[in-house]
Formats: sequence, C-alpha cells, structure tokens
Amino acid sequence: MVTVYSKNNCMQCKMVKKWLGEHDVAFDEINIDEQPEYIQTVIDMGFRAAPVVTKGEISFSGFRPGELAKLV
Repeated sequence: MVTVYSKNNCMQCKMVKKWLGEHDVAFDEINIDEQPEYIQTVIDMGFRAAPVVTKGEISFSGFRPGELAKLV
C-alpha cells in the first residue's frame, strides 16, 4: 500500500494525489497538519518537506512522476 504524507495547501501534495488517482493507485493519506503526531515519523524517515510518498522500501519526497510510475 502506498502512503502519502501531505499538508494542507500543498500544491505538490495535490499533484501527487491526482497522479495516483489518474493511474488507479490506491493510497492512504496522512495529513500532517491534521495529524501532527506523524511529523516525527516523516522527520525520522529523513524528510523535511511534504509530500512524502512511501511503499515498502521505496520512499521519496515531492512530485516525481518517474518515481510515482514505479509504484504502479
């Protein structure tokens, strides 16, 4: 399962979610503005900016279509 750590008013977050939806990739969204207890989780993964996308051993930050394509 793909997990997207997102924030409110984040254009790249919206683009990631739109891309996943257009490619029929199911994902769980964790909004760190609404669930701040996950902020430390994102930091512990080595990221400082949203969105963070994870699936198994794959994790990356930002809207990166080449990386997103690997999740399909």
